[in-house]
Amino acid sequence: MAGVLETLTVPRASVLPSASLCPIVSSPVSRLSGHRNFVNLPESRGLKIQSFSSSGSVILRSKFGRRGARIACQAQEAVQVLPVTDATWESLVMESTLPVMVEFWAPWCGPCRMIHPVIDELAKEYSGKLSCYKVNTDESPAIASRYGIRSIPTVIIFKDGEKKDAVIGAVPRSTLCTCIEKFL
Repeated sequence: MAGVLETLTVPRASVLPSASLCPIVSSPVSRLSGHRNFVNLPESRGLKIQSFSSSGSVILRSKFGRRGARIACQAQEAVQVLPVTDATWESLVMESTLPVMVEFWAPWCGPCRMIHPVIDELAKEYSGKLSCYKVNTDESPAIASRYGIRSIPTVIIFKDGEKKDAVIGAVPRSTLCTCIEKFL
């Protein structure tokens, strides 16, 4: 049977000033030794780690050597669905030699977040045959208005600069595949 001996809460600050200003960090080990050691922890940003250093802090690199600098995994085959804005719409979508799939979305839209992984998979699967982009309707409302976007997520397929098909809502992957296959 396991039990919790202590709880440690660490604020999301890059530097912990002093024990009197930061009472939420406590440890029986530090109480026994009579003083507290504060270490700036690395901030994680995806697969990259950024270390903070200031006077009195310990640099992680010196403690772990080169091992701490390695990346655990890399998504070498990842295809990123790039955003399109008013400024890039013509060159990326209308003048494309490939068919183009454009997802109209907004950050606050729950169904949009559900369909993002599906769009990412399709972009990877049809790489080289289909260009995939996304339009944030909050940041580029003129594009959404031009194509009569009333509901998001909406996916529109363009070919030779013309709107060919539209799919409204968070639909299954198979529905999007059927739509794409018609224009390849």
